[in-house]
Amino acid sequence: MKYLASLSLTLAAVQATPVKRADPQGIDVSDYQPNIDWTTVVDNGISFVYIKATEGTSYISPTFSSQYTGATDAGLIRGGYHFAHPDESDGETQANYFLAHGGSWSADGITLPGALDIEFIYTTTDWWSTCTGNSASFANDSPLWIADWSSTLGALPAGWAYTPFWQYADSGPNPGDADLWNGDTNGLRA
Repeated sequence: MKYLASLSLTLAAVQATPVKRADPQGIDVSDYQPNIDWTTVVDNGISFVYIKATEGTSYISPTFSSQYTGATDAGLIRGGYHFAHPDESDGETQANYFLAHGGSWSADGITLPGALDIEFIYTTTDWWSTCTGNSASFANDSPLWIADWSSTLGALPAGWAYTPFWQYADSGPNPGDADLWNGDTNGLRA
């Protein structure tokens, strides 16, 4: 019985611990990093990149096309992201703008699904807890890309036991923010 109680406590602790990420590494970039040496990025062990395509309904990144082409030519798995301004227009309008300007996806094994950069999807745990009352209601249908600039991933917001992407630093040897994918390369390509 003592063994079963110990095993139960151990299993509970394992289930509550976020999955450790080891591979693959990636970056997210924008027009703040206009001239990227993609060969160096790949040589530094980067496997994927998210590239800012649009913002709101009036901004198209002037570097998106060249960054997307450069990442593709270097053999990186890549996708676009949209920086939303929910105070300017509704989500459908912004989604259509993003899709029309680089946010499309295809099941070709090298294109990541479009990502949304908005403070209740891409967020810190502290912000989530403070501003949503630690609501778990979003976790059912929305994958979370957490920003937690530390050496280990901390607690996730309520409702999420898993995060596919973790932005763990805002700088490093590569341009842009440093990210990790929670899985293997096959999962990233799927």
